[in-house]
Amino acid sequence: MSRTFELPEVGQIVEILRGRDRGAFAVVIGHAADRYVLIADGDKRKAENPKKKNVLHLRKMQQASQDVADAVAREGRVTNAKLRYAMHQFELLHGEKTDEGSQEGGLPYGEG
Repeated sequence: MSRTFELPEVGQIVEILRGRDRGAFAVVIGHAADRYVLIADGDKRKAENPKKKNVLHLRKMQQASQDVADAVAREGRVTNAKLRYAMHQFELLHGEKTDEGSQEGGLPYGEG
């Protein structure tokens, strides 16, 4: 059975729904393979080492960073400073905390 899905655009802000980073937000900085994207936030996950993530494990937010999309299109890469700025702007507009913060009810890493 095949699921249909739409890849988020480069520069799109996404919420991570699965994995140890669940609840965190990141920016799509590239596409990889069929249903995977590369994400980074410029802080915990740097642009030089993006996370490959299944799009089914992400939730697209309404906001996208045109600066990030332009940088990737023009230079083929984006700086961590631009990613941090995009995440900061998202946090200001939506009041969302862009890092993991507290994980209510969760066990510390390695204790589960």
